[in-house]
Amino acid sequence: MKKIMNKITHKANMLAVRARTPLTNNRGEGFVDTAIKILMAVVIGALVLAGLYLLFDQTVLPTLTQRIKEMFNYAG
Repeated sequence: MKKIMNKITHKANMLAVRARTPLTNNRGEGFVDTAIKILMAVVIGALVLAGLYLLFDQTVLPTLTQRIKEMFNYAG
């Protein structure tokens, strides 16, 4: 009888170990980290490009256009 109880206990322990192993596995964690890093890079890049566009559109380009017109203004 003790031998049968030991077998049942052993099988129950093995079942518990097999059920717990996938839950404690963290092998796929790197994919989530990589996706977050890529998303952060895209968002930061978009913000930098938007800032540069605003800077060039309102500050640099009007001044540049005015200087080019003054440079090629032969009448004055």
